[in-house]
Amino acid sequence: MAPQLYAVLLGLLRPALPFILGLSLGCSLSLLRVSWIQGDEGPCMDRPHSHLGIQLGQGKAHMDDLKPRIVPYSHRPHPSHKKVLRTRYIQSELGFRENVFWSPSCLLAPPLNSLAVAVNRTLSSHVSRLLFFTGARSPKALPGMEVVSHGDERPAWLMYHTLRYLEAHFISTYDWFFVSQDDSYINGYHLKELVNHLSPGPPVYIGQPMEFIGGQVNWRYCNGASGYLLSRALLLRLGPHLDFCRSNILSSRPDEWLGRCLQDTLGIACVAEYQGLVYISFNLPRNADLDNIEASAVVGAVSAHPVRDATLMYRLQRKVSQMRLQRTYSRIQRLQGEIQNLSSLTPDGEASLLWPVGVNPPFTPKSHFDLLTWEYFTETHTFSCHDGAPKCPLQGVWLLDVQQVLEEALEQLNHRYHPWLHFRKRHLLNGYRRFDPTRGMEYTLDLVLEATTKKGHAGVIIKRLSLLRPLGLVEILPMPYVTEATPVQVVVPLMPADAGHISAFLDAFATNLLDPQENVALTVLLVYDMTSSGQVQDVFEGVRSMVSELESRYTFLRLEVTSVHAEIPSQIRLMEIISKKHPMETLFLLLSVWSEVTTEALNRCRMNAISAWQVFSPVHYQEYNPDMSRRSFSTPPSTDFLHDGHFDRFSSSEFCFYNSDFMAARNRMATEVGAPEDEEENGAGMELLELFLRHSQLHIFRALEPALVQRFSLKKCSTLQSGEGYHRCVLSNLESLGSRIQLATALFNQDQTNST
Repeated sequence: MAPQLYAVLLGLLRPALPFILGLSLGCSLSLLRVSWIQGDEGPCMDRPHSHLGIQLGQGKAHMDDLKPRIVPYSHRPHPSHKKVLRTRYIQSELGFRENVFWSPSCLLAPPLNSLAVAVNRTLSSHVSRLLFFTGARSPKALPGMEVVSHGDERPAWLMYHTLRYLEAHFISTYDWFFVSQDDSYINGYHLKELVNHLSPGPPVYIGQPMEFIGGQVNWRYCNGASGYLLSRALLLRLGPHLDFCRSNILSSRPDEWLGRCLQDTLGIACVAEYQGLVYISFNLPRNADLDNIEASAVVGAVSAHPVRDATLMYRLQRKVSQMRLQRTYSRIQRLQGEIQNLSSLTPDGEASLLWPVGVNPPFTPKSHFDLLTWEYFTETHTFSCHDGAPKCPLQGVWLLDVQQVLEEALEQLNHRYHPWLHFRKRHLLNGYRRFDPTRGMEYTLDLVLEATTKKGHAGVIIKRLSLLRPLGLVEILPMPYVTEATPVQVVVPLMPADAGHISAFLDAFATNLLDPQENVALTVLLVYDMTSSGQVQDVFEGVRSMVSELESRYTFLRLEVTSVHAEIPSQIRLMEIISKKHPMETLFLLLSVWSEVTTEALNRCRMNAISAWQVFSPVHYQEYNPDMSRRSFSTPPSTDFLHDGHFDRFSSSEFCFYNSDFMAARNRMATEVGAPEDEEENGAGMELLELFLRHSQLHIFRALEPALVQRFSLKKCSTLQSGEGYHRCVLSNLESLGSRIQLATALFNQDQTNST
């Protein structure tokens, strides 16, 4: 009986056994932790015995301290949280620095000569910053060169001022500083490779070591003609000692002066090898013949000196570039051979190989709407013009592109069939090209060629060739630094016909920008035309009341209402009135009343509009006609605009720019146009995009902006606009009617209705 009872109890307790075991284990660990805490606190409590005796002697006073007390509750208001403004660049936020700063002319002799220009042309394309230092007081600045004048032609003092300048302006930006003379050729390719493998942590002084005249043993300085590298840590340690070196070290050579300064103050000598890498400099003979000089000696060196004329420097750059180009082609062929050998081990075998080998596969369209179109061209004309014309001549870079492709095709043919055949181009029969975003520009050429054999027999053949100009490495362009802290002045022109939609705009503006307390101001521009100006009742009376209500709800909002009477309400005419009321550093964001702007779009306006450098023209997302959507589908249309609209590339109703840039472009337009009456005629129907394109040297950045959505509306296209502006306005209205499927469905339904 007892075993049966035991089995029954065990069966009942078996589901609870994990819980009991877990509870026991938890209690055991808790007790063990308490014992550890008490063991740690014990010595601390027992340590001050004298203090314990004093407390016991005080008796009643300390007993009163142990009595419970009632502490009244006091509500502390939560401090207002400040919005944290962060940079949009990870490199800036994390404190990353550039690899190397180039100052190749710290010993540049005044005035600026052709050697300095040659250094700039051969080196500037390899670096992000290139500065020239000179002792001349007022040097003539050459285009494309940054020149710093110290006003002191003494060589040692020129070096002193150069180091001070680098320390003051670039010590927090760069890890390495390279200094050389203007009569030295610098192999930018090899120097970049060298620096990329060096650690800038310790103080390092790298170059071609030279012995001091009458100096101590093992004291070395870096030859200035060969150039030398200074690490950031070295400049930081040297900075406090520069004044001492200037006062106590005398030398007629700036490189020797720097070497003695480093030896006397820091005990650091010049080294040619660091972390297993060797700094090599090539000494050119006086009457050097580059054809007889071994190419590897020049290509493997960081610098070559002395260079006595600019022509020799250009020839050195050409020789180095040719050698590196040959090495690159050889490496590509080797990699392609390895890919072909390894393709046999893949599941698809050699069938998986694509042409060209090693390049991304071509774009695969998901529907017929994603097909990449081919552009037909000849040697002189293209049959795909941006203005819709059937045929237009090839000009500029497009003509150069076709010429380069034809030359490359003929060169590749002769290289492949050499020495059996030699080809000579007669003319291009057909040419096709298209841009594939995954790989580059593809070409298909039908060439009429004259082929000649080794024996001299000639004939005419037609051969089809396929070529690819692959996409290169992405280049990050240096741009001025901007942040998200810039206040934005939003300007909204309002016509009498659009007054009924201001309520929706203000609601979206308050929800997206005012509730998050964005640093933004609003200007509502009430535009009275000839019809509304003569009416007794104000057509904008309701608008004024809604704006006043918004201002009372958000007291921190800087809101302005301006009335304008304009027969031709162009963007330029309206901004002329607004710009006079704001300072030159104001950042304007011109919006349509049909737009819905978000914080993300506002931040991109701040980041992409740069004073005296760039204006931003966002391409908004345009909603299709809702009536067309409901008419084309039995189900209700999607409420997600990004699935029921398109990016309106023909519209430029939104624009982001600084007031100073607008005023500069407007003044330049007035100067170029001439007479005031002509100015009124030419600027009447012009948009801001046309103004900056024609009368400004600023960069115009135009990009898709998914965070800027515009409700459907048919724009009023005036014949007083410029011809191009009127054409874009009409095309914008037509494309906003609906998608291809919606329009096709509507036409089909209409045909079905007419047939019945």
